[in-house]
Amino acid sequence: METKKMSVLQLTVITAINMMGSGIIMLPTKLAQVGTMSILSWVVTVFGAMTLAYCFSQCGMYTKKEGGMGGYSEYSFGKSGNFMANYTYGVSLLIANGAIAISAVGYAEQFLGIDKLSPMSTCIWTIFTLWLATILNFGGARITGKISSITVWGVIIPVFIIGIFGWHWFSGELYVKSWNPNHLSFFDGISDSISITLWAFLGLESASANQDAVENPKRNVPLACMGGTIAVAIIYIVSTNVMAGIVPNQDLLNSNAPFGLAFARMFSPTVGKIVMGLMVISCFGSLLGWQFTIAQVFRSSAVEGYFPELFKYELENGTPLKGMLAITVIQSLLTLMTISPTLAKQFDIMVNLAVVTNIIPYLLSMASVKNMQIIEGVEIHKAKITNIVAMLASIYSLYALYTAGFEAMMYGSIVTFAGWTFYGIVSYKYNKV
Repeated sequence: METKKMSVLQLTVITAINMMGSGIIMLPTKLAQVGTMSILSWVVTVFGAMTLAYCFSQCGMYTKKEGGMGGYSEYSFGKSGNFMANYTYGVSLLIANGAIAISAVGYAEQFLGIDKLSPMSTCIWTIFTLWLATILNFGGARITGKISSITVWGVIIPVFIIGIFGWHWFSGELYVKSWNPNHLSFFDGISDSISITLWAFLGLESASANQDAVENPKRNVPLACMGGTIAVAIIYIVSTNVMAGIVPNQDLLNSNAPFGLAFARMFSPTVGKIVMGLMVISCFGSLLGWQFTIAQVFRSSAVEGYFPELFKYELENGTPLKGMLAITVIQSLLTLMTISPTLAKQFDIMVNLAVVTNIIPYLLSMASVKNMQIIEGVEIHKAKITNIVAMLASIYSLYALYTAGFEAMMYGSIVTFAGWTFYGIVSYKYNKV
């Protein structure tokens, strides 16, 4: 019996939810550093995200290689490109999950009414959250998937409520007053919030993963990728900008739970607390899912011979136990290494590092688009359009690297350069005689 496949609408919704996850819950605090002129960054990032989403949707249909961005990169850069794409993507996910854990700690702190945590306390609770998510994953992918699919609504529902009904409390005067509180130049105002807006779209590269489960994939996968990206962009832009017209910029800037603060002003402190609780649950559910996903990414790379053998080990229920434990140890060390005066600052450092390392496989993939199309015999006219879009996506990715700042670029570069050393250790497996 033929399995029923997803419609384009269903795939679009899945794509949008995959991108949303927990990426939005600390956005307002970070954007408040720039002010409401950060809406200009959204315009730039939406354009960049759409170019990337379009190219990944095309790559997913053209390639005959497995391995996602690693497989795409191999068309131009061989096994070394495949390794570097998988390696930097894996490192990016390691760091990103630290940022998600910090978000959960920030909201839990506000929810429980705890005074500002010290930098060391923030680190300890973040590490505890990471380990708890890892231990709860021992039950296997099925249980993790069910939990994550329910908890994600803890973010989606409040975001939709504030985007649709928040206009009732919106103050145009407050919004204008918050436009450029730090008197930044036009270019600096856009650049300073590119990293956090791109962070919110991380995960778009997985949008083409369901092409075998959708009707008419050649038509519907690009539509779903683009449609999902546009839908998420609208949700992000509307919700964060409505909030900026409800809560004073300085209050957002000093909050570890901006959505809870907004709902407290719209309704009551009790409602604000409920939203904080929902966000904690949703953020932890997202962390739970991503911890398992990271272990699977590392396992697939270990199977290819890129990563150490310990990442290949699985329990009977499919849980990559040793890999998960090793990953959480690394995340704990990264959390201690990025200790900062405030929770928001530590979140900022981790986001910038995650974005820098995640852009490397984006660049490798975009640079391989032309060669991929030639090898797979794509029509010249269609190939030309995709090549132009890939070039625009590459330019945006390079700009995003520039905006991440010197510190993130320096540490991200060291991590990337170390990848060549690691590949040198395993490269003998791929040498042709």
